[in-house]
Amino acid sequence: MKAVLSKETGGPETLVVEEIDTPTAGSGEVLVKVAACAINFPDTLIIRDMYQFKPPRPFAPGGEISGTIEALGEGVTDFAVGDRVMCGVGNGGLQEKVVVPATKLFKVPDGIDLVKASALLMTYGTTIHGLKDRGDIKEGETVLVLGAAGGVGLSAVELAKAYGCRVVAAVSTEEKGEVARKHGADEVVIYPRAPFDKDTSKQLANDFKAAVGPDGANIVYDIVGGDYSEPALRAIAWKGRFLVVGFPAGIAKMPLNLTLLKSCDIRGVFWGAFAAREPKRNEQNIQELFDLWKAGKIEPLVSETYPLERAHEAIAKLENRGAIGKLVVVME
Repeated sequence: MKAVLSKETGGPETLVVEEIDTPTAGSGEVLVKVAACAINFPDTLIIRDMYQFKPPRPFAPGGEISGTIEALGEGVTDFAVGDRVMCGVGNGGLQEKVVVPATKLFKVPDGIDLVKASALLMTYGTTIHGLKDRGDIKEGETVLVLGAAGGVGLSAVELAKAYGCRVVAAVSTEEKGEVARKHGADEVVIYPRAPFDKDTSKQLANDFKAAVGPDGANIVYDIVGGDYSEPALRAIAWKGRFLVVGFPAGIAKMPLNLTLLKSCDIRGVFWGAFAAREPKRNEQNIQELFDLWKAGKIEPLVSETYPLERAHEAIAKLENRGAIGKLVVVME
């Protein structure tokens, strides 16, 4: 079978496509014929040895897949050959077949496209955990979303609207702003590209404040980090919740006196650890996502698909922050 392999530390250009042996499902495992593998920010890091997990080389990146069960290992009783499934695999998704523990699988309901299903788990799974479990989201609140046109950002726009909130989407271009509006954003802020000087940072804070309104943002959903975080924190509401989700623009240095002045919280959102520590609650969240999808309130935006041989292009585009919605590698 074909696989995209990282054989040396480096960027997307170091990835190669090679034939490897098809794995065999062991006890408690299943063999999944991969239909699609969504590309996520950790894929840009893991090949550079910059992610918290460093698998031994050679390995295939790709942490989020959908597909069809081809074989069952010993002891697997909750699934059958032919079941349509999705799961997070950490790495290994960019290959035609992959072995995963049955406990990591979610059945994909009938009527839901497998390519779009591959784009649900890490983005919407992260965001439903962030907004509900960490953000204590309430109907009628105002939510400021940074990086609002990417996969995670659009999931935050859609879910916040599904929970009855007013959403301010912060993006880098007017094109991305239009996408955020189509997915439910009430206001859009176009921010400049970092790094910021003091005046630019102050102006962005003022732009955020004007967009969220005089009472501030009850929740800031920060997928971006870097110089963008402090201006957003300055626009937070009294007793607001600042959710730390990701750092493609770098790890922010936050003035903690602002948390005192606003009596606000800065809260981390680590969906992967939550899913491992509290699998039942995570399962409930994923089921809620499917219910919201069936109700027409959410649907992953897959803006581009790539064949396996061009997976490196998808990773490079995401790394360069050129993606709108999700980029997905398909195995047809």
